[in-house]
Amino acid sequence: MTTAPTASPAAVTDAVTAPLQPLLNDAVIVLRAPTQVWSDATGDMGTASVHGVYHGDVRHVRTLALVCDGSPVEWISTAPDGASRLVLGGLLRGLDDTTPDPKVRVLRDRRVADGVVSETWTLHSRVDRPISTTLRLALSPEFAQLHEVKSGHSHPREITTDVDGDRAIVDAGAQGLELVAPGARVAFGADGLEASWSVEVPATGCVEVAWTLTLRDDTLVVGSAAAAPRWDAAALAAQAPDPRLARWLRTALDDLDALRLVLPEHPDDEFFAAGAPWFFTLFGRDSIWAARLALPLDREIAASTLRVLARLQGVDDDAQTAQEPGKILHELRASALEIPGEGIVLPPKYYGSVDSTPLWICLLADAWRAGMPEAEVRELLPTLRAALGWIRDSGDSDGDGFLDYIDRLGTGLSNQGWKDSGDSIQWRDGRLAEGPIALCEVQAYAYEAALAGAELLEEFGTVTDAADIVFWRAWADDLRTRFAETYWVETPEGRYPAVALDNAKRPVDTLTSNIGHLLGTGLLTGDEEAHVASLLLGESMSSGYGIRTMSTGAAGYWPLSYHGGSVWVHDTAIAVHGMLRAGLGEQARRVVAGLLDAAEGFAYRVPELHAGDPRTHSSVPTPYPAACRPQAWSAAAAVVCLTALTP
Repeated sequence: MTTAPTASPAAVTDAVTAPLQPLLNDAVIVLRAPTQVWSDATGDMGTASVHGVYHGDVRHVRTLALVCDGSPVEWISTAPDGASRLVLGGLLRGLDDTTPDPKVRVLRDRRVADGVVSETWTLHSRVDRPISTTLRLALSPEFAQLHEVKSGHSHPREITTDVDGDRAIVDAGAQGLELVAPGARVAFGADGLEASWSVEVPATGCVEVAWTLTLRDDTLVVGSAAAAPRWDAAALAAQAPDPRLARWLRTALDDLDALRLVLPEHPDDEFFAAGAPWFFTLFGRDSIWAARLALPLDREIAASTLRVLARLQGVDDDAQTAQEPGKILHELRASALEIPGEGIVLPPKYYGSVDSTPLWICLLADAWRAGMPEAEVRELLPTLRAALGWIRDSGDSDGDGFLDYIDRLGTGLSNQGWKDSGDSIQWRDGRLAEGPIALCEVQAYAYEAALAGAELLEEFGTVTDAADIVFWRAWADDLRTRFAETYWVETPEGRYPAVALDNAKRPVDTLTSNIGHLLGTGLLTGDEEAHVASLLLGESMSSGYGIRTMSTGAAGYWPLSYHGGSVWVHDTAIAVHGMLRAGLGEQARRVVAGLLDAAEGFAYRVPELHAGDPRTHSSVPTPYPAACRPQAWSAAAAVVCLTALTP
């Protein structure tokens, strides 16, 4: 039994350099939520700060390497096989003969399941003599919290280690792991665990060794969905009229399958984790939009997402959690999420989202229209009534009739729409808007939710709902009129809806992608929708690889700004979704053409976002290097593109 905090050389290097958020664009991921493995293209871990083996919100392993005595491994291939398997190939020329062709190679087959990471190493030889060598697995446990890794402040936890023959158990309290390496000698030292196999490869033969890591986290609040895939990704991809879309769909559907999660107390109700590596959990807005965009593919996961969020609907007024009666959850974690240096501390259940509640209602209506069984819809009527009540009673903090938000304590998110970074809501001259903030797209969601709620109550409610049905239709009509009178601005870039109203009820005049979310909701007239679509397709908003979050004509524009000039694939897909509903099919297909070019540039695993650099300046999209991937709503965007291109 050994007690020690472990620290690899790479981890020590991380500690003495300035803390920075990890870059992800060159890393390789294999996943099955809530487990994920990040490495370089060799399969080894430790040279980049994101590398490691994660389970839930904890990085269990910081570094990991395959070592062969007598020869360096010269890696030559990295081949993903779906989201949960990776096969890597390398040469062992130090063990080879002197002829030109390489004759000794190693294949490294990595697989990830719920709480399990395994590898099989196979040495193949065409040399006409036996080869003796030693293979070594070296890994360093860490057990750092995910938010520490994201901020660049990760530190190893104190552990106890029990080694017995070819296995080892590492305990860090609420978390732990077990290494099983059949046939190996396992030892624990200053640099962590090592498993070594003495092997002999027969002449022109092969030999195989394997190991398995089983990960434990007693604090998990989410669990893996059933292992059986929900879809035949290959068959669905075959329906695509464009070969690039077929490849994107195949990858995207594999990723969506691997991102499925459940809450342990309701293992049959699945939802999509928001994305890797930071958001392997339930997010109200993200999980709703992913289910909504994927609705043509899977109605059942939309229904189960609705049920999961209904069980967590707010019942109290609590400033600490931003909970209010009827409000839909924003984020669920095992512990508080702290962001060092920013003063942000989010409780495990956090409700700081202004749009999750109306979007929940919109998804319920969409799922019903797509064939959700009536009995399942009826079961959710109490949640519907409470959500409508939140829109009426709490969503408007200052009584002006528009839904808005403000962080009541100063330790939550300062912006609570989908663009939730601190600098996302700017005036055209670059000044930050002051809250309460009433986002334009949230008014569109609320308008659609009010009418949808009235329709659902009319179809499934009782006579006691009659007054509410009348109220919500009148409320929506009034909102539409007031929006038209209040939000439209005129700038040198033209006439368009402002991104938001600020605390003085002034329309914040930046041209942004938020206006794409208004399309198809009914908030705008048909002529206004066509005009908005033309603006989104214009040079200042369309990069050629998708729609920019902010116009190049704004002072705050920067192509590598998180929400101020980058391109988010799901954001662009929502505009496509709205264009299709608004009858603007030609415009939708033009946007899809740019998304297909972007998907091709990212080898069909489209990241969370990419830079807003124009296509005329770059033959491939420029990565946003800290972008998550896979991301559920980016993957679901492929389904929207299929809808747009399918007659």
